[in-house]
Amino acid sequence: MIKTILWDVDGTLLNFSKSEKFCILRCLEEIGFYDCDDEMISRYAKINTSYWEALERGELTKQEVLVGRFRTFFRQEEIPCSDVEAFNLSYQKKLGEVYFENDDARNLCKNLQGKVKQYVVTNGTALAQRKKLENSSLGDYMDGVFISDEIGVEKPGIGFFDHVFRVLGPVDRREVMIVGDSLTSDMKGGNVAGILCCWYNPQKKENRSEVRIDYEIQNLWDVLPILGL
Repeated sequence: MIKTILWDVDGTLLNFSKSEKFCILRCLEEIGFYDCDDEMISRYAKINTSYWEALERGELTKQEVLVGRFRTFFRQEEIPCSDVEAFNLSYQKKLGEVYFENDDARNLCKNLQGKVKQYVVTNGTALAQRKKLENSSLGDYMDGVFISDEIGVEKPGIGFFDHVFRVLGPVDRREVMIVGDSLTSDMKGGNVAGILCCWYNPQKKENRSEVRIDYEIQNLWDVLPILGL
C-alpha cells in the first residue's frame, strides 16, 4: 500500500516547456531582442537539458548551469547580452510567476490530500519553485517541500533523499513512490533511494536506460488506481 508520494514539479505537475518558452521570450524582449522563434526555443531547450543532466552527474554546480546555459545559447544564436547573471535572475523570477498545469494537477493533489502524504521533490531553484508552488496553490496540498537549492544536493544524489527521509522520519520505503518525468533525475533517484518509481511519460518515450520503472503513466490521474483509489 502506497502511503507517500514524492512529486516532481517541472515537467510533471507543471508544464515546464510552456512556462520556459513564455519566460524566455519575455526576458529576451527586456534586453531588446525580438527575433526569437520556436526553433531557437527548441535549441535553447536542448542546451538547457544538457546542462541540467551535467548537474545531475555532478559535473557542474547549480550556478554554472543557470548562467552557463544562457551564455552558450547567446553565443550560439549571436544574441547580445551584457549581463547574463541579471538575465538569469529575471528569468527565475518570471518562472515563479508563470505556470501551466499538467492534467489538472492542482485538483488531483487536492483530491489526494488526507488520503496519502504528498511532498514536492525538485531540483529547480528555490526562488522560482517557492513562488511557483504558492501561485499555483499546489503548495497548499503538500505535507512538505524539498528543494535541492535548500538541501545542497541535487536529485538523483542519495544525499537529497537521505535528507528527505530524515525529515519524514521512520517510514517503510516500500510504501513511498516518486512520480516524475525524468529518468535521469526522478526515476534514477527513486532507484537510489529504494522506493517505488512511477514514470510520468505522456509522450510515450522509450526507456533505453537501465533505470527501474515500477509504474508508467501518461496522465497524472492514472496514479489513482495505483494507489487503490
